[in-house]
Formats: sequence, structure tokens, C-alpha cells
Amino acid sequence: MNTPILNEIDRMKKKKYTNFHMPGHKGLNSLIDWSEYIPFGDLTEVGNLDNLQAPVGIIKESQEFASKIFKSKETIYSINGTTGGIYIGLGGLTNPGDTVLVQRNSHKSIYNSCILNRLNIEYLYPKIENNILTTINPEDIEKKLITNPDIKVVILTSPNYYGIVQNIGEISKIVRKYNRYLMVDEAHGSHFVFSDRLPKSSLEYNADIVIQSTHKTLPSFTQSSMVHIGSDRVDINRIREFSNLYQSTSPSYLLMLSLEIATNYMANEGRIKLNENIDIIEKYIKELENIEGLHIYNNDNKDITKILFSIDGYTGKELEELLYVENIFLEMSDLHYGLALSTVMNRRVDFEILFNKLKDIATNRDKYKIAKNFHIDNIHTMEESIYPIYKAFYMNSELVELDFSVNKISKSYITPYPPGVPLLVPGERITSDILKDIKNKKKLGFYILGLVGNDKNYIEVIE
Repeated sequence: MNTPILNEIDRMKKKKYTNFHMPGHKGLNSLIDWSEYIPFGDLTEVGNLDNLQAPVGIIKESQEFASKIFKSKETIYSINGTTGGIYIGLGGLTNPGDTVLVQRNSHKSIYNSCILNRLNIEYLYPKIENNILTTINPEDIEKKLITNPDIKVVILTSPNYYGIVQNIGEISKIVRKYNRYLMVDEAHGSHFVFSDRLPKSSLEYNADIVIQSTHKTLPSFTQSSMVHIGSDRVDINRIREFSNLYQSTSPSYLLMLSLEIATNYMANEGRIKLNENIDIIEKYIKELENIEGLHIYNNDNKDITKILFSIDGYTGKELEELLYVENIFLEMSDLHYGLALSTVMNRRVDFEILFNKLKDIATNRDKYKIAKNFHIDNIHTMEESIYPIYKAFYMNSELVELDFSVNKISKSYITPYPPGVPLLVPGERITSDILKDIKNKKKLGFYILGLVGNDKNYIEVIE
């Protein structure tokens, strides 16, 4: 049999490893016995199984329960993930030609949505703290809304991949003051509503639409997400129309079932487990705070369940590789940090293994591979948009070598994964700093989507 995907999944299944990456169920057959429902539960719209395109029965009931638990006005299941949810939300709030205000370090799906809906983009730039892109100044948003009355929707990411949350309470007041819409990509914040020791969900601050990747931080299957309506200002019928436009007409009942099971678990014992895990993480942060060279990033505007750490003398990528050898799988790494994504499905022993290994690396450097002997500058770029993204996407293009790309206009996304935030989007000028940043990330071994050729040394630019 020619089954490379099956073969690799089998290899992973046999490997005993500590899981600090998504999906939130961590590969455990828990909550219900999924072996009883796969493949049997892979059904279609027969009998009383209802229809996601126009729910009147069990899907409607299930979504209404989710709406109650997540404190929304209405909730729609997205079996096309949060990417599909973002397309639905932004399509429902805008018309072609509208202008939106976007946080520049947003996920690629937000830019794709602007292409699909033919939207003009104004950018917001976050602050840089401890080599992390963090929060947007609410005053910057107000200035943009005053100077550009054409802005219809403010689109923010909160929390970001690192767990940093925006001041949604203050921002929501500003957006409402100027009668605009606020849409929040809360892909990494589905769990917030289940503990008062975590930041509040944007729904609690009356954001108009909030999209959550339930599968990232709660125990549902990959690609299962929710679109939450957070205010009465939103035309729910229009949102439903765009849900039908962007979602498959053959939705997976297994994905919808996993959303329902995860919601019910979190509404009950999942709350307790979440707070128990927060206790464990706080304990280890306290124990390790005096270990020389080991830094665990945490503050009041950060989700503590996203364990963000660095160790002096190592890049984040090197730490990820060291931990991988020890069968500890992280969610991601960058130049400075490693990121362990914990959920309610992580056990006490998982945290013990992770934190003890971080302590071991920090206190026994001679046992572990030393950082590569080269210097990488930390670069944060300000992009220059030459063409609207939806026009640039359809322009004629050519391939050029990276070394000869400076001052050319990118036709493609250049996106390190994770976290999926583009260094370049279609229509932006390639500067010497951006080129240097791309080369640095390549040198460090980051996977970068959008580069072309066997050695990824070419880029698609506008003719």
C-alpha cells in the first residue's frame, strides 16, 4: 500500500511523547469513547440529523447550548475552522470596497478574507516588548477612526499566538463611540470563559463578532471552531448567509459532535481541571524563577496556560529541537522563545516533564548542544503597501531570486509557520530589512510558506 500519511501517523502513534501542541484534545481518546463513533458518526443529513445550512433541530439546539456557555448572542459552528469563521464574520460586516483597520501581525486568514471581500486595509502596529509583538495602544485606534471615517470594522487578534491579550474593554468603548464594528480573532482564547484567573473573553466586552478555534485550547477536533455574535448590532441573517457561502454543504458531524462534547465537558468538570492546571503552572513558575538563565514570560495581560520561555545562550528554535529529542513536543518556537501550549487535557506529569527538563537545560549547559556560533539581528519591519491586497493578488507576476528582490512588490504571502503571520502580503514592497529577516529565519531553520524553488531562494513579485 502506498500510504505515506498513514505510515507517519502510525509512527507518531507508537511514539511516547509529551504533548504541548494543538489540538487541545492532545490525542487522547477521552470524554467519550471515540472508537464507537468513528467512522460510524461520519454521517450526512439524514433522518433527524438536521442541516448546518439551515438548522431547526439538533444542530440548532447544540449551537444554542454553546451560545449560553460562551455568553454570546448567537453561535454558529464553523467546520472550516477559524479561517472559515473569519471569512464569515468579515463578509457579514462589510461590502466590497469598504475599509477595515487591521492589526498588522494578524493571521493570514484575515488577509485572505480581505481579498475575498475586496476590502481596503489600514494597519495598526503593536508595541514591542521583550522581543515580542504585544499590545495595540487604544489611542492609536481612536486616531485612525477619527482621521479615516471610511473605516467600517476594526479587526484585532486577542490573544495572539504567545497568549498576549489586547485591552478589548477600552478598545470596544472606542469602537462603539465612533459607531464602527469590532471583530476579534480569539482563536487562542476559547478557554477564557471557564476561569476567572484568565483574561476575559472579548465577548464579555461586547465585541460584535468573536471567532474561536475551539480545537486549539479545548478538547475538540482539528478544524472545529465557533463564530460567536456578541452584540445586537450585527445582522445575524447576513452572517448566516455568509456561513452558507463559506462552509461546506457536507459538514462533518464528527467535528460538530466534538464541539458539543468539548462544550459540555468544559461547562462541568473541565472548569475544575483548568484551574487545577493553572495551579500547577503557577507553582512551577514560582519554583523556577530564581534559576539563572531561565526566563518564563508572564504578566497580567497574558494567558498563563501558554507557557512562553527562553534560556540564555539558546535560540527558541534550538530549545524546541533539544526538547524534541527528549520527546517533548512544543507548539512553536521563534528566534527568542519556545512556546508550550497546555490545555485541560494535559496531565500533571506532562508539566513535571516539561519544567524539569527546562531546569535541567538551564543548569547543565555542558550536557546540551550549545547555540550555533552566529549572530542574528532581531528585526521588526514596517511594511509599505503599494497596491490594495485584493488588486495585487490578481496581478501578473514573475519569479526573481531573493537577492535581487529588494524594492520589488510582492505578489505572494511570505509566511513563517507557525504562527502564520505574514512578513509580506501581496502588494507590499520588499525592503532590505524584510529580505534580511527572511534570510535570518531561513538560516535558523524556520518553515516559510511562499518562497519558491528547491532551496526556497525565489519569490513571486508583480511584473
